[in-house]
Amino acid sequence: MSRHRSYGKSGSGGAKRNVLKRFERIDVLKSIGKWKDGENKKVTGLPKTPAK
Repeated sequence: MSRHRSYGKSGSGGAKRNVLKRFERIDVLKSIGKWKDGENKKVTGLPKTPAK
């Protein structure tokens, strides 16, 4: 049985992603001043952020 030709391709490794991970969104919120380390504990339901 052969593998599908889409497996194992690494051409999209350096492409810009449209979706940020939680820690990336928190970093963006920190940089724009909407996240305070001691006060904000909730990491779900984060507000939308502009792309990096």
